[in-house]
Order: sequence, then structure tokens, then C-alpha cells
Amino acid sequence: MTMLASQPEVSDVLFTVGRPPQVEAYGELKPVTFDPPIEKLSPFQIETIAQNIIGDNLWQIEDLLRHGSCDASYALSDKARFRVNVFAQRGNYSIVCRQLNTSIPTLEKLKMPEIMREIPREKTGLILVTGATGSGKSTTLAAVLDQINGTKPVHIVTLEDPIEYIHQHKTATFNQRELGTDFDSYANGLRAALRQAPKVILVGEMRDRDTVKIALSAAETGHLVLSTLHTINAGDTINRILGMFEPEEQEQVRLRLADTLRWVVSQRLAPKVGGGRCALLEIMGSNLRTQESIRLGESEGRTFYEIIESSYPFGWRTFDNACLEAYEQGIITEEIALHYCTKRSAVARGIDNIKKTRGELTETAGSLRMKAPIVTHTASKSSSKSGDTAAAPPPLLKTK
Repeated sequence: MTMLASQPEVSDVLFTVGRPPQVEAYGELKPVTFDPPIEKLSPFQIETIAQNIIGDNLWQIEDLLRHGSCDASYALSDKARFRVNVFAQRGNYSIVCRQLNTSIPTLEKLKMPEIMREIPREKTGLILVTGATGSGKSTTLAAVLDQINGTKPVHIVTLEDPIEYIHQHKTATFNQRELGTDFDSYANGLRAALRQAPKVILVGEMRDRDTVKIALSAAETGHLVLSTLHTINAGDTINRILGMFEPEEQEQVRLRLADTLRWVVSQRLAPKVGGGRCALLEIMGSNLRTQESIRLGESEGRTFYEIIESSYPFGWRTFDNACLEAYEQGIITEEIALHYCTKRSAVARGIDNIKKTRGELTETAGSLRMKAPIVTHTASKSSSKSGDTAAAPPPLLKTK
């Protein structure tokens, strides 16, 4: 608890050999001061912490010894919960603990765009939330599931690694299963889930080809399947899924994906003005144009970026739209908007337009100077005869 109280908004706790205990707050690592001080953690101290976290879980111990890392969950009574990764590096172990929120946020609390309210209303199909590690994918899915939990009397099964948010039974009935404790792989857990009569299935991550195949089958047979991928945008998400299959299988997968995919939400966390971070979202739904691009592939005039951009009036948005909206509302700076966008030149023009609307200068006219012309003077014979002195040539001109 000392480490959590050392900084506001602690997201991660890190233990690394040769460094003091550290916490991450607002995207920056900070050392934690103890009494007596711990200047450098030793390999023995790290192993002791790892043993206390893993305990006697044989699955996690075997995973760590065979593959060099393992995932676990850890709780400090009812005060804090963590998603933990223990991994080997240079002959020693390191530990990263991601703090999990004990209360499930709502879509309203997360200040999600209004179009996100459409996602919990879906009855069947595939919904993907993508982004880098730590971009808030699990939080977004937890908010979507909480919305379903409060409005639909359905059976929900989650397959997680590890369980992050603990959902209470509301209108829906929840069964949450943890990898390594309740099932041995996402593919096997998903196969079993199809026999457990769920209406909604959460798959923690689409890690392999088998998991994707079963998820597509579940979406085709009347289930609503939600999952995550580590991709940067909607187009990359489609290509990543197709890349899991052999070339001769991809045409069939394209057809199945076009019929089942409902939403792709990609996320990036950007620093806010005044501290903290905000989620920038790219949101793509399903319509005839997206289905055609999935089936036939992207081409000129039919890219996912162009399709999303043209559907902006209906609530869809690219990262460029999200960056401009956040900048216009004063949530992020111009520099951050240009850093997190997709097309820098387009966003730069949009920022100029916003500045013009506000009456701000987009150019610094005071820094412009007119270049003085170079004038050469030729001494006439008459002036030289009369004794007048001809003007000297400029220093950069040579006289013969």
C-alpha cells in the first residue's frame, strides 16, 4: 500500500533487479522511498516477491519455467487488485503488476462517444477492441459488459487471463473463468463455452488461429462475442486476422468475417492538458462498404480509413477525427494531436481551421522579413573624369 500511496493515479508497480521499487503514474516511472531505503533490489528479493504472488499454483510455475513468463492475479484484501506478469531477463526475474480498478466504470463515466452505446445493444456477431498494451481495452469491454449486465437477462461467460473486473449479478448472470485455473487455453475454453448456453462470450484475447475460428463459429451461431487484439487501427485488425490463416483459407475467412464483424474500436491513450490521460478512439461499424472491403480487400477509394471518414456524421470516427475533437475541446495540446493522429498533414490543416475559427494566428507574420535587392552601381567615364568616386561594389561581388 506504501507504493500505491506514493503517487496519484498509480497504474503499474515494477520490481527489477538493480533498481529500486518503482511505480508508473501518468506514463512515467517514479522510484518509491522506503524506511529503511531500498536502493537496489536483489535477485533474492525479486524471487521472494514472485513466490508470494504465485503461491502453489503449479500451472503458473510450470509456465514460468518452460516459457520464461507467467500471468497471475494478486489482491491486497479488498483494497487493490493486480494483474501480474513475472518474467525472466538476463538470468533474473522481474515483476510488473498492473493495478486493476475495483469498481467497474460505465460508458458515461469513461466519457465514451454516443455511438458506443450501440455496442451493448448488439445481439449477435463479433466485436473487437484493439490497441497497444495498457491502452484501456479491458476497461472499455468491462463497461460494455456492465451495460449488458444491467439491461439484459442473459447468460454471460468470460474467458480471461487473468480476471480483471469482478462483475456482480444484476439483470444478467455472470460466469467468469480464468486461464490456468479454470481452463487451459482460449481455444478449449471457447469450445467449452459453446456448450454452456451463453448469449454473450468474452474472450480475453484472439491469440491464435484456432481461437479466431471458434470465435467466428460462435458469432455465426447466434452468440455475441467480444474480444481484443493488439493492433493499431481497424484496417490492421482485419489484416491481422487474415494473416493467421493460410492463403487458401483467407477467401473463406473474408466471407465469414464480413458477415459476423459488427464493430472495431481501436484505442490510444494520450496525455491530457493538466495531467492524466484520455482515450482517443477509432470506431468502425458494419455497413455494405465495410463488408465489401473485407470481402474484396482495400483498394483506391475503398480503404477502411476513407469508409470511416465518410461515416463520421453517423458517429464513426478515425483517430484524426478524435484528435481534432480532443484538441478543439482543449483536452490535448496541438503537439499531442499531431503525435497520436494517423495523417499528420490532414490534422495540421484541421488545427489551422480551428485556430482561424477562434481568431488565433496560424502564421507568425512578425518573423517574416523582405529580402533587400542587391543594387550594383557602374561608374561612368564622365564621373571618373570629373573626380567623383564611384560606389563600391557589394562585398560578395568581385571586380576585375
